[in-house]
Amino acid sequence: MKSQQGVRRDSADVGRNRERRRQRRLLRIAVVLGPVAGYLWYRILTGDPVSAADVALPVVDPLYVIIGLFFLVMIGVLLAQVVVSGRSPHVVYRPEQIDVSMDDVKGLGPVKEEVQRSLDLFLAGRTFRRDMGGTPRRGLLFEGPPGTGKTHMAKAMAREAGVPFLYVSGTSFQSMYYGATARKIRSYFRALRKAARAEGGAIGFIEEIDAIATVRHGMPMAPAAPVSSSSVVCCGGLEGLPMQSSRATTVSAMTTEGVGGVVNELLVQMQSFDEPTGAQQLVGRLVDAVNLLLPAHRQLPRPRVEPVDVLLIAATNRADSLDPALLRPGRFDRRLTFDAPDQRGRREVLDHFLARKAHEAELDDDERRDALAGITAGSTPVMIENLLDEALVNAVRRGASAMNWKDVEHARLVTSVGLGSPVGYTDREARLIATHEAGHAVVAHLVAPQRRLEVLTIIKRAGALGLLAHGDAEEVWTRSRSELVSLVQIAFGGQVAEELAFGDVSTGPSSDLAYATRIGAQMVGSAGMAGTLVSFAAAEASPVGEGLVGRVLGDSSTRAQLEQLLGEQRDAVRALLGANTHLVAALRDALLERHELIGHEITDVLAAAGPAVEISGVSAAPRGAAVVVLPGTGSASAPTVGA
Repeated sequence: MKSQQGVRRDSADVGRNRERRRQRRLLRIAVVLGPVAGYLWYRILTGDPVSAADVALPVVDPLYVIIGLFFLVMIGVLLAQVVVSGRSPHVVYRPEQIDVSMDDVKGLGPVKEEVQRSLDLFLAGRTFRRDMGGTPRRGLLFEGPPGTGKTHMAKAMAREAGVPFLYVSGTSFQSMYYGATARKIRSYFRALRKAARAEGGAIGFIEEIDAIATVRHGMPMAPAAPVSSSSVVCCGGLEGLPMQSSRATTVSAMTTEGVGGVVNELLVQMQSFDEPTGAQQLVGRLVDAVNLLLPAHRQLPRPRVEPVDVLLIAATNRADSLDPALLRPGRFDRRLTFDAPDQRGRREVLDHFLARKAHEAELDDDERRDALAGITAGSTPVMIENLLDEALVNAVRRGASAMNWKDVEHARLVTSVGLGSPVGYTDREARLIATHEAGHAVVAHLVAPQRRLEVLTIIKRAGALGLLAHGDAEEVWTRSRSELVSLVQIAFGGQVAEELAFGDVSTGPSSDLAYATRIGAQMVGSAGMAGTLVSFAAAEASPVGEGLVGRVLGDSSTRAQLEQLLGEQRDAVRALLGANTHLVAALRDALLERHELIGHEITDVLAAAGPAVEISGVSAAPRGAAVVVLPGTGSASAPTVGA
């Protein structure tokens, strides 16, 4: 019994076209071999079968054979150089060779639905074109960060359609020989058309198309979508507060023929799917020659050219750098953005991968899986799979055959923060670093009690001598002023704890101050949260090296507002930690003893230390949408991870 997918393929236009072409091939074979078989049977039936004696081989001088072979080899070498330099570099995959189906595509949501609609149009292309008068989609552009499933989706489409999949990388078209890149592109599209005619349809996939399709000199960049006067678009989020567009304008030379020639060839070939075959061209020329001898009312019709059913898919991480002529309808009809999945999508991805990876029963619990989906915010499917593989490595190291929750937690720490590198601290350094990180944790616990404290450590990781990692309990997409204020306060927790405990501060808070400054600059110069409604993010592009922070610091009034904002929050943190020194001391002592606290171990220490003392004016804030890592002493690394 055929599967539902197989029935759908066979009943579609692509399947019917494939069957007709198969029958035509059998007919051609019968026409060619029929006379030969008939002659052989005639000789057999008449008692005079064909024998070796009927074939007489001429006697040739060996010298002529050697000379002939020499010239044949030389001609073959020359032809091979020409053919290889212009040969298409693609690889053909048959549907049965592809081990990815549409059921294996998880976490993409609306993108998968749109891809399915495009696939249905491709399969019913002949009906859509002939009966409904529509123009089938010729191209899909998959854009998005690495690891979001672009190639995965293209392979699944080819398998579901049951047609050949011609995979090629954009860089493989490049060549040092003049004109070779354009010849390779022509050869690739010729192979696409040939495969589509032979199989009823074909799907082509160009990986990293920006390698051959960057904007030509003198052409404008792809314009942003216009915003009508009757609509308002609002965007939010911490890391995305400025929401500035950084469209690249540089063009790299790929071959001696230049970017323009290569892009022009690609544009022409994307319109070549109705190009006649060689036989059709020959018949057309013969018809034209005959029509020159015939009166107008007796002219012979030229052969009708039927467009081939080809769907071209291209993937890129830099869609804004592509030539705008590629993005018009008729070439790439749809631009589909592949983003990191949301929490529901990450749960689908986790369920998919855990069904294939050995794990203990505790990872089958829905609450555990929901928690894991929550703490992997911003992760792509590839990153999630790598996380689970790293957890399996941890299981192997401890001699187990399946991973558990602790293995996953350890893998998250390694993949997001880095491997631990124990350092021989002096007693004073260890106490200083532990106090610094305890200050961060206590402030986070007091001003943002609903945030999830994930890791507190004084083990050196990724250039930080110590760090606090804390994240959001739920996935959200905007931040309020109180949330940003709480993040600034958490950043000041380390410096204030050092000052209260030692009467002095170290170089450790330098990266914390940089992080607080960036958040404050966004509040002052972009979000209108500190007394001014002027947005520096709306200003025109500034000189190289100057961004939003530079413009805020360069203006005397906004600089004063920024300094006032940071100063007020530092004073609030000093009052808060001054009243809760017992909590800082408890976490400091726990870090000195165990070096690293993970998850509930942090809150257990705080709960055992006694109740917190509330300070008027310093309140808890709602949650934001990122995992924030605050490095400790000596760190110069970026303070935000996983956003």
